[in-house]
Parts: sequence; C-alpha cells; structure tokens
Amino acid sequence: MLTRPPADPRFGTPLSGLYWQAGVGDERLRSRSLWDEALALPPDILADGAVHEHLITGPGGVALLALERSVTLPARLGGGALRAIDAADVTNATRGFAVDLLSYLAVLALVLIASAAVQVTVGLRPLAAVRARLAGIQAGTERRMGDTFPDEIRPLAAEVDALIAAREGQVERARARAADLAHGLKTPLQVLSGEVARLRERGEPAIADDIEQVATAMRRHVDRELARARLAASDADASADVAAVVEAVLAVVVRTPAGAVLTWVTAIPAGAIARIDPDDLAEAVGNLVENAARHAARRVTVTCRAAGECLVVAVADDGPGIAPDRVETALARGGRLNAAGDGAGLGLAIVGDIAEAWGGRLSLAATVDAAALGGSAGAAPSGDGTPGGTTATLTLPRAAPATRRGEAP
Repeated sequence: MLTRPPADPRFGTPLSGLYWQAGVGDERLRSRSLWDEALALPPDILADGAVHEHLITGPGGVALLALERSVTLPARLGGGALRAIDAADVTNATRGFAVDLLSYLAVLALVLIASAAVQVTVGLRPLAAVRARLAGIQAGTERRMGDTFPDEIRPLAAEVDALIAAREGQVERARARAADLAHGLKTPLQVLSGEVARLRERGEPAIADDIEQVATAMRRHVDRELARARLAASDADASADVAAVVEAVLAVVVRTPAGAVLTWVTAIPAGAIARIDPDDLAEAVGNLVENAARHAARRVTVTCRAAGECLVVAVADDGPGIAPDRVETALARGGRLNAAGDGAGLGLAIVGDIAEAWGGRLSLAATVDAAALGGSAGAAPSGDGTPGGTTATLTLPRAAPATRRGEAP
C-alpha cells in the first residue's frame, strides 16, 4: 500500500482522466480515479529504469498517453520488478491546449492585422500626396512635383520633375521651329501677293485668282501654325477678362467691310475671367466673330454666362444656319460648308485647338431661339429647312479665385 498519496487530487477523482497503476507479479495497485477499471498495456520488455510511452485505451474508450517504467525492488521490499504506469487523457488535454492556444492566436492575429493596416496606411500616405501633385500638374495648378516628400519618395519626384522639364524643353523647341518656319513663309507669301496685283494689272485675272487662292490657303496654314506655336496652356496663372478681349476684337471687326454693315450686340457680365492666355482668347473669339460676320444677314450677338466652373462664350448670327449633320464637317480641319468661299477652312479648327489646349471645347449648333440674337427678328431659314442662324459656343474653365481680377464678390 502507498504510504503517501499523490499530490494531484485528480488521482482521487473517479474517471478524471489522470491515472496511475503499479504492479508486481499478479498484485496491482491503482489510483482511485480508475475506480474498478485497469490499464491494459501492450506486451513490452523494459530494462531496469527505462521509460516507454504508449497510446492506450482507458476507461470509457478514452485515448490515454501512458508512461511505463520498470523498477527492480530491493530485497527489503520483497524484491522483484515493479511495473509502474502513469496515464493521462490525451484528447481532453489536446482540446484544452488548442482552446487556450486559439484565443491567444486570435488576439495575435488581430494585433498583426491592425499593425499591417497602420503600416500600409502610413507607408502609402506619401503616394497619395504624389497622386494629388500629379493631378495638380495635369490640371495646370502645379508646375513641378517639388521636394516636400519623404526621403523614399523624393528621388521619384525629382525624376518626374526632370521628365517634365525635358518635355517642356522639347515642346518649346518644337514651337520655336514651327514659328520660325511660319515666319519664314510670310515673306514669300507677300511676294506672291505682289505678283497677283501685277498679273491683274497686265490683264491676266484668271491666273491672278488661282495664285491668290493658293496664297490665301498658305497664309491660313501659316496663321494656324503661328497660333499653335503661341499656345501657352501650361501657365497655371494665365487669365483673361472675357469682356475686355471681346471689346478689343469687336473694335477691329466692326471696321471691316463685312462687319460695318451689321448690328453688334454684346451681353457679357463684369468679372467673367477665364483661365486662358488673353492672346489665345483673342485669337479664338476673333475667328468666331469673323466667321459670324461672313455669314450674318443683319446681326451678330456675343454673350457670356457662367456654367459651374466654366464660362460659356456664345457667338450667334442670323445667317442661313447650319444643318446638324454638317456640324462635324464645319469643325474638321480644312472643312468648309461653302466650297466657293475664301480661305482654307482652318478658322474653326484653330479655335478648337485653342479650346482643347486650355481644357475647353468648341461646339456649333443652329440658332433656334431668336433671343440668342438679342431679339432680332426675321432670321432667314436656310434652303434645307434649318432654322436661321448659327451659334458657336466656346466653353472655357474659369480662372482660379486668386487670378480673377475685378470679379465681383
């Protein structure tokens, strides 16, 4: 019998999952937790003091992990070999360990996920600044990326700035070459104009007309290239007072033979400031006004209104109008609705180029409402039933508040 029971109380609790058993010969001692059960071990040969492990089936069919050891008793204890077994419930122990481990793993996973989220958010924040700066460059509100970025992003920003500078240099050189070429052609064109006059004086009007038509077409192409070379849409601070530009353009057009016989009406609010170079706006409005004067019967109206972050400049005439299916032809480069007319059909194409360069657009439509002509009546319909008059609409972005000079609060 045992002189001192084991310290773990589970050995005294029936079917607790923790058991011991010892035997010498046919005699057996076992823990109270086994109750009336016995642990069955597989046949085994143990050396003295050796420990073997076994997976056995315990009470109730529960899997147990058993540790078996053979000890030779001294003569004073009766001699012989004592076979001792200590067994524990593997299933419950494994389940308990898994439950305890799972809770710690869940907490660890949450901590790792939160740490990763914070790391990604903080790490990608400079990229959001890069994206915002690139958007500003594309919109024209910024010129360079700058160096206000972390050390890891600053080399990328420097490379982007270098690329932008290189592209600007290429564009400037291309514009300079185009301008030089256009200016170089002006002198030969002036010589051709003199030859046309001399041919008419010699009584050769047919040849003079042919040369003049070719010279006029070349002059229009030269003017177009000069206008494109002058475009400076990258200037984020550029702004133009629409009323002042329109007034300056009309002051010239009304003195031309076509403009002197027309009634000119303007309705432009004060403080209408567009984000465009004043010279480019004058070029665009001048082409639209000249086109309207060429086709108008009695009246041309120039209006401007705000539409969100844009300004809409409309030039309407009371001429024969334009059919909707011919608008694309009129806006195309070199497109003309009247094949017998003067020029090379580049005026509207130049206006379209200017509008696109500044983030705007040009559109044409028939003038259906006579109010667009300042109340003129009797706009004659065209021969194909199109309502009389054509309205050219130039939509441009408004200037930023800091550059709107003279805008009413």
